[in-house]
Amino acid sequence: MNNNFYAPKIISVYELNSYLKGLLDKDPNLQYVFLSGEISNLTDHYSSGHIYLSLKDSKAVIKAVMFSFNARKLRFKPQNGMKVLVRGRVSVYEPSGQYQLYIEDMQPDGMGALTLAYEQLKEKLAAEGLFSKDHKKPLPQFPEKISVITSPTGAAIQDIRNVLCRRWPYADVELIPVLVQGEGSASQLKDAINKVSNEHTSDVVIIGRGGGSIEDLWSFNDEELARAIYNCSVPVISAVGHETDFTICDFVADMRAPTPSAAAELAVPDKEEQIEFLLQQRQYMFSIWDRFYSSHISDIKVISSKLETFNPAKEFNEKVLSLNNLGLRLKSVSENELSKKEREISDVKARLFSLDPVAILKRGYSVTTKDNVIIHSSAELKCDDVVDIRFNDGSVSARII
Repeated sequence: MNNNFYAPKIISVYELNSYLKGLLDKDPNLQYVFLSGEISNLTDHYSSGHIYLSLKDSKAVIKAVMFSFNARKLRFKPQNGMKVLVRGRVSVYEPSGQYQLYIEDMQPDGMGALTLAYEQLKEKLAAEGLFSKDHKKPLPQFPEKISVITSPTGAAIQDIRNVLCRRWPYADVELIPVLVQGEGSASQLKDAINKVSNEHTSDVVIIGRGGGSIEDLWSFNDEELARAIYNCSVPVISAVGHETDFTICDFVADMRAPTPSAAAELAVPDKEEQIEFLLQQRQYMFSIWDRFYSSHISDIKVISSKLETFNPAKEFNEKVLSLNNLGLRLKSVSENELSKKEREISDVKARLFSLDPVAILKRGYSVTTKDNVIIHSSAELKCDDVVDIRFNDGSVSARII
């Protein structure tokens, strides 16, 4: 289209919008515009990453768009009703003929972008319960292994090691080296937390760094890191910056320490205090024993006297003596009875000896048998019978004539 636009000529709608767009695009006053206004009609296209909104004040409103390559740079999340300062250019969207502001940068009005992003994430995680006291794990009383997630070259690790060595040198200290600021630092911090959680070898973990600006500490405001700390199986102590510095890690951790040195003091007991406590307990036990003995010494004496009167050993000795006497009496009776029985046996033996056939034979008698049958009378024999005659020292055979 040429400069003879005002000459009578029929043009298309597109040509008109293109002409207006050209005018606006050539105006240097519209290529670098700063506006202050309140966000309304906000639409955040998550698929494309573009943000569509309107900026308004008490008297007017203008359509605006922020394309994804600029929207990705935002540190905070725009919301309806939020007052912002924007920088951009004014142009026409040809298909609709709508002139609008193309935003290149946006900052909260009256509050820095990082501060606002911090407050927004803090509010979001608090609503989800990540800061709840009910979820926080107690710290172990006597840890054997402590994992420290921080920079290997910073002052924080030296402060932590010095305190741990002085207070509780019995614990094993593991350093997990990470970046604590700059690109990739938040991811390294998150991976370190997950490593400790999955290995289950540490009793407590300290995560932190020394002081710095909000930009320096920003990695500790990462949402994924906060969720990793919340899900960590090991108690976490957050020690980021100085006492006045607060990060999202401080709120989600099981314990917040104002400094790295303070985190080390929270993680372990003081050995000197423990030794003093044990000595006090030892003295306390001795004092209890002394009071117990003193209060029961009279009872002990009474019991000792009763034991002396009813001495089991004395009664036992009396029973043993009685048993010995009974044994002697039993032995005397047994010996007398045995002598009597021996005399009776001797008498029986004498009578038996007098009736012994062999003894009779020794006196000159003999025994005659026929066919192994004793002959008692001569009438039992006849001529030519063969008999056996037994004497004391042998036997002979004979024939009856």
